[in-house]
Amino acid sequence: MNIDKIINKLNIELNVMQQATVDALLNGKDDIVLLSPTGSGKTLSYLLPLSQLVDASSDEVQAVVVVPGRELALQSANVLKDMGSGLRGMACYGGRPTMDEHRKLREVKPQIVFATPGRLNDHLDKFNILSDNIKYLVLDEFDKCLEMGFHDEMQSLISKLPSDVRSILLSATPAEELKDQKIINNNFTTLNFLPDSEQVPDRVHIYKVESPDKDKLETLRQLLLTFGSQSSIVFLNFRDSVERTAEFLRDAGFSISYFHGGMEQKQREDALYKFSNGSANVFVSTDLASRGLDIPNIDNIVHYHIPESEDGYIHRVGRTARWDKMGRSFFILNSLEHVPEYVDAEVDSYEIPEELPKPALPKMSTIYIGKGKKDKISKGDIVGFLCKNAGLKKDEIGKIDVQERFAYAAVARQKLQVVLKLTSGEKIKGVKTIVEEVR
Repeated sequence: MNIDKIINKLNIELNVMQQATVDALLNGKDDIVLLSPTGSGKTLSYLLPLSQLVDASSDEVQAVVVVPGRELALQSANVLKDMGSGLRGMACYGGRPTMDEHRKLREVKPQIVFATPGRLNDHLDKFNILSDNIKYLVLDEFDKCLEMGFHDEMQSLISKLPSDVRSILLSATPAEELKDQKIINNNFTTLNFLPDSEQVPDRVHIYKVESPDKDKLETLRQLLLTFGSQSSIVFLNFRDSVERTAEFLRDAGFSISYFHGGMEQKQREDALYKFSNGSANVFVSTDLASRGLDIPNIDNIVHYHIPESEDGYIHRVGRTARWDKMGRSFFILNSLEHVPEYVDAEVDSYEIPEELPKPALPKMSTIYIGKGKKDKISKGDIVGFLCKNAGLKKDEIGKIDVQERFAYAAVARQKLQVVLKLTSGEKIKGVKTIVEEVR
């Protein structure tokens, strides 16, 4: 499928950065460094030209996309799938047996693999992925890969690939240290779309909120109450702080998800899914959620803990005001804290009113369905099941995600109990299944 058809299918228009990247990859041969703000659409900027450069008739891996975490691997693979280009993709990452992924690789025969550095090295070492036919290497969020200590793994990975592989490096911030890692050389062309002076988009309004107590939880509670049902991310610097804050907010009546690197993979996926499909209004996380998560329409970013660096601040705020949307960023400060000097914007004071509403309930709830791709279940099957058995209308069904052995679906919160009652013990495509709420 040509690029124009893919663009029409996705119902989008390419921005200036995306058009320039597509042109550079299709009409040139140089390696590329693409610097562009978070939320500007870098994933599509390289996948669109790859859809024309990769041979869909071959069963060999021809492009590898290296990412810092499993969430970005999964999301990027989903972008390729949504394009409908005819190419097969697969996400590979730690936290599950390499042998299981090898079986899946043989089954899917992907032309593009999205992988974390360690897992990709593992597959290359075991010849589960053959490097001979790899023509394109994409390093997405390469600065984050280096921050996370992947230097040696990146060097090892590059040494296993053909010497003429074409490299495409993407980041939302410049990373000068790459030149010392011998990853960038004189063959690279830099496409720099980072603004000269605009640290964060001017569509983001920045506020400070004064906390009378050193422990800022009560101020956070009051602040979130002023947001109503808006979608908000609360950033903290430590895993235990995330869990403590999440427990406090849940006890206070908020619908929340929380997220950090110490959680099991399925816990993280559940939390992310609940927030992205509207089943939770508040997402409490470490900076792990500041990159690689493509969640649209986030209204508010709350810095419960001050970001540890300017780059960390930029990436946090980059979760809101994506594309042409508006957003807000809030610093909660106790008497010993102040807005960091690196914040290059006007910061207004935000006054919390004395009378506050109760926590707003989310519009959706998430259900677990105990059948998936292995059972030949599709999104259409689930829509039919929920409409026929539970009496839902299509506008009462939200995001559906079908995994290998199970599926998630978002349903209107007011209809949750009815759905659970009417689907209990029922069959989907002739097979009984479990339907449960994801809490």
